[in-house]
Amino acid sequence: MSERILWADDEIDLLKPHVLFLQGKGYEVVTTNSGAEALDLIEDERFDIVFLDENMPGLTGVETLERIKSKFPALPVVMITKSEEETIMNEAIGSNISDYLIKPVNPNQILLAVKKNLENRKLVSEKTSMAYQRQFREIGSQLSVSLDFNEWVDIFKQLVHWELELSRSQNESLSDIFLMQKGEANSVFARFIKENYTDWLQGKSENKPVLSHTLFRERCLPIIKKENKTFLIIIDNLRFDQWKVIRPRLEEMYRVDKEEVYCSILPTATQYARNAFFAGLLPGEIQKRFPQYWTRERDEGARNQFEKELLEEQMKRLGAGMPLNYHKILNLTAGKKLLQTLNDYLNKPLNVLVYNFVDMLSHSRTEMEVIKELADDEAAYRSLTLSWFDHSPLYEIFRQLADKKIPVIITTDHGSVLVQNPTKVVGDKNTNTNLRYKTGKNLQYDPKEVFEVKNPADAFLPRDHVSANFIFALENRFFAYPNNYNYYVNYYKNTFQHGGVSLDEMMVPFAYLTPK
Repeated sequence: MSERILWADDEIDLLKPHVLFLQGKGYEVVTTNSGAEALDLIEDERFDIVFLDENMPGLTGVETLERIKSKFPALPVVMITKSEEETIMNEAIGSNISDYLIKPVNPNQILLAVKKNLENRKLVSEKTSMAYQRQFREIGSQLSVSLDFNEWVDIFKQLVHWELELSRSQNESLSDIFLMQKGEANSVFARFIKENYTDWLQGKSENKPVLSHTLFRERCLPIIKKENKTFLIIIDNLRFDQWKVIRPRLEEMYRVDKEEVYCSILPTATQYARNAFFAGLLPGEIQKRFPQYWTRERDEGARNQFEKELLEEQMKRLGAGMPLNYHKILNLTAGKKLLQTLNDYLNKPLNVLVYNFVDMLSHSRTEMEVIKELADDEAAYRSLTLSWFDHSPLYEIFRQLADKKIPVIITTDHGSVLVQNPTKVVGDKNTNTNLRYKTGKNLQYDPKEVFEVKNPADAFLPRDHVSANFIFALENRFFAYPNNYNYYVNYYKNTFQHGGVSLDEMMVPFAYLTPK
């Protein structure tokens, strides 16, 4: 079925060459010379797009447009006018037109407007498919050679770019190919981490990346010292692709002066990675130097109670002590309260805000069937994150900070991965419950399926028992116990988890924003 165009213009007879041109291109064109008749036709028939003259007798183009949009808000309308007055343009644009053309128009302008509005998705999809097919070979070649961390960052950014583009094009066959390539990348990345991770921590590698415990010193502090006031916002469990989908919202208010990827430490879990960020120390070092601020795996209670104290200790060591406010938002009520009292906290040079929503979302997806339905894949997870952000107190906090010309640093402690493949592990009752990493004594597992750290001190990890070690799940695996194995696997398969080794967990965003 060909696309149907309705063209309303009181001088429609003079536009017959344009109509014949469109018909020659395969479009069906229905014409009328009044806004009132256009409304009647739209009520009775199906149209894919409307061309509307702004200056018609009776119902004007703008009045007709408003009535069309009140009943058919998704119907594309292109306004055509002789006038270039700004007020008319603003009125039409405010009524959500799809395009705006100034008379005299030529046939190619009309054809371009049609293609842009009716065939845009198809054309973009075709172009995206061809571009990814070319890039597919290049990424494959890069994965076949030895890479350093910066080269991995480049590959990861390419993968995230194509993941976002392909999800918009909705080309299922190419999306399947992409998932295979991302899986291959995660497999190669896991080997890379196995070979290099402990060398980075022990200072044996000259090419070590910025890690959780060095991020504040190397990236945040230079900005904080430069600015009079800074908001440091840690959105817990924020993946790089999630950052990419909320970035356009922030760019309405801010310039993104810096966007980087840094590497989360292992385990990619809040207790370890976020405490390391605030302390400027690795977990084993925190336990030794500040045992009062460290909670063991088997102990009850919150494991990130002392973030402000750890940050203040780090700033003292760095010779950068300064007054600061610290806020942790765990629920909607706390977010609204901070928004209402934000002005009371702008009297100090540094404000630190930990926002836990994304972490709660990833965990709640495991527990709540409605969240499982809303976020059953990567694209849906991003969409849900964006929807939350648009309606969250955090978005309004950003808006107020932009109005007050306060720069913002945005980062996170770790990401998450959509788990699909179970790996059997056996441990005693003191083994921790995380699905992506395990620590305990006498753990039984397949060494080929994990990254094992037999001596926790090698990775600066705390040891709760003399014979305890750590293992980390690789790629999209998750640990499952042999008891009730099938139930356990079905319950946790296709949920977002963190703690192990994957690109989405370890390669996470850091951004510096200045108000426009």
